[in-house]
Amino acid sequence: MPQSLIISSSDIIHSLKLSCQIPDVVNTIASQSIIAETAQNLGITVIPEELQQAGDDLRFAEGLVKAKDTWTWLEKHHLSVNEFEELTYNNVLFKKLANQLFSDQVEKFFYEHQLDYVAAVTYEVLFDARDLALELFYALKEGEISFPQVARLYISEPELRRTYGYQGFQYRKDFRPEIAAAIFAAAPPEVLKPITTSKGVHLIWVEEVIQPQLDEKLRQKIITESFSDWLRQQVQAVEIYLQINSENSLRSPHQLLEQS
Repeated sequence: MPQSLIISSSDIIHSLKLSCQIPDVVNTIASQSIIAETAQNLGITVIPEELQQAGDDLRFAEGLVKAKDTWTWLEKHHLSVNEFEELTYNNVLFKKLANQLFSDQVEKFFYEHQLDYVAAVTYEVLFDARDLALELFYALKEGEISFPQVARLYISEPELRRTYGYQGFQYRKDFRPEIAAAIFAAAPPEVLKPITTSKGVHLIWVEEVIQPQLDEKLRQKIITESFSDWLRQQVQAVEIYLQINSENSLRSPHQLLEQS
């Protein structure tokens, strides 16, 4: 076993190719280029105070409390201080451009898609056998057993078992259609009759159904999702040429496929 290993840029590119990650990298590069060009055309700039705040937010999100923690994180990700500033700059530019393009469309979008933002807090145990799930459903209805007890007995994954199958806060569109229909017809707190899908038999406890309110968190979610959809369309409309090596230099993915 070697005690040291030198990895070159070409090694990294080769590994990205073999792991089929090149399309994701290309999309990220193209997206950033489109963001930068569009922001420039709209006269959007980033001021030092915004960069400082974005840097503080990133350090907080990564748990980088001390300066030493930040240096360790930078070394781990092979980032210089200038590249860290570029990263925070890109984050700010993404957010400012997204708000510029879509902030005035949020209310209209929200009211047109209001049902998508109805949310529920649920707990779930997944079974292989419907008969067992039905037996436990009727036992729950009769008060012979509690849902936490069912979760402790039938969930094998430790972390999920400790939280009694807690699925968290999810919007209607996050659920499978057949499950969403049952959840949002429930009168919480209520256990649903087992629902069979391709994943198995779902025994679900609906703790709460939450009607949507257009608060700041949801506003930013709508802006980000709208911008991401727009950006995806922009990337798809661009002809991208890769200059990775001499063999594939300046050829688009379409051209490479046609010659294979």
